[in-house]
Amino acid sequence: MSAKICAISTGDLRYPTALAAIHDPPPTLWVRGGVDILRAPSVAIVGSRRASPYALEVAHRLGADLARRGVIVVSGMARGVDSAAHRGALDGGGATVAVFGCGVDVIYPPEHRALAERIVTCGALVSEFDPGMPPLKSNFPQRNRIISGLSLAVVVVEAAEGSGSLITADFALEQGRAVLAVPGNVLGGRNYGAHALLRDGAKLVECADDILEEITPGIGDWRLGISDAKEPRRPVLASQDPVVRSMDEGDAYDLDEIAERSGVDRVKLLPRLLELELAGAIGRVEGGRFVRFRRPC
Repeated sequence: MSAKICAISTGDLRYPTALAAIHDPPPTLWVRGGVDILRAPSVAIVGSRRASPYALEVAHRLGADLARRGVIVVSGMARGVDSAAHRGALDGGGATVAVFGCGVDVIYPPEHRALAERIVTCGALVSEFDPGMPPLKSNFPQRNRIISGLSLAVVVVEAAEGSGSLITADFALEQGRAVLAVPGNVLGGRNYGAHALLRDGAKLVECADDILEEITPGIGDWRLGISDAKEPRRPVLASQDPVVRSMDEGDAYDLDEIAERSGVDRVKLLPRLLELELAGAIGRVEGGRFVRFRRPC
């Protein structure tokens, strides 16, 4: 692959807003492919490396359906569910982001080189690790916080107890992201982890609409192009928005502070902040904090 590698820091306006808002964003993000898509609405799909045919089909279908609605699919490029989700997004005509546990110039697993080339063309490979870094085992749990940090929601498709997918789900909960899970076969332990998430309150996912219901209250179904919406939702004027009204001009606030002042749940807050930023009502400053502009639209 000849695509140029770009480094963006937390102070760079191109740095993903969602990732900047977590408590420990990587100081530098290495990107190979499209930088702009890192700021678009994203959903992570993760799951077992030794996935069943059922899980592979579900991951591919969810990835394709989300991509058709304009949602970026984020995953970890691993064998099994991750790669199926990436391929689904690409086959659906959309974009996908693969988060590496090594340098973006080190393709792992090596049999995914052709997939990586497709992603560079229609998405991005990203990593906090410097180019040339090998895929060390210790890197992968650390990179999972980036998968969830880039995303508005994390969907777990087939995960055993103690799996890396559950680590990603834990990070998502800490970061105020929605966690969803796909039910699976109850015979055997292949999906105990996902079923445990469901018992603990994760939303059950059967189709892409179940995911979109979790993220569209903040960013608006008119933005994602949901075809079955009866009529487009009329955006609320920023000056009347409870999130904007909770912020004093000139002060910077993190997610927890805005959630407390506005009364908006953190899971719903981040997508709303992203929409307000796109509308020019608020801006992001260093440290993942947000400021209100003097004349919101």
